[in-house]
Amino acid sequence: MPATPDDIFARLNDLGINYETHEHVPVFTVEESREHCGHLPGCHSKNLFVKDKKGVLWLIVARDDAPIRLNQLEKEIGAKRLSFGKPELLMEVMGVVPGAVTPFGLINDTEVRVNVVLDEKLMAADIVNFHPLSNDQTTALTPADLLRCIESFGHQPRVMNVDAVMD
Repeated sequence: MPATPDDIFARLNDLGINYETHEHVPVFTVEESREHCGHLPGCHSKNLFVKDKKGVLWLIVARDDAPIRLNQLEKEIGAKRLSFGKPELLMEVMGVVPGAVTPFGLINDTEVRVNVVLDEKLMAADIVNFHPLSNDQTTALTPADLLRCIESFGHQPRVMNVDAVMD
């Protein structure tokens, strides 16, 4: 059974992480998120669950306005032919549906199958915002606390400037 938002909040509390969660209508795209959550302080994100031709899984976590070109990014991270992971695989590995992809989903990746790339500019923000496994809520925390949370799930993210790999 996948973790729930309450499981995320419990983990954040166990780690002594300060956070604030806002409820809103379900949002499935960056555009919908901007419309319904853009007023929330902090940097907003887009999260891409992708795999390469060998089946290696990646979670790309970037600012919502970052121009991500998968064919350029794959060269930088050492992947070949990145494509979006199917909804069934997303649910199997991260316990979320499309529209709710989030680094908090790594709590469900107990086999540590997903490689994590965090956008350097997102990580330079004062506050970052992510869905807590459900796209009808947004949770705000500091980038340092996000990193601690991800590491508590057993993942060692790679922080890089996503814009630097663009044409």
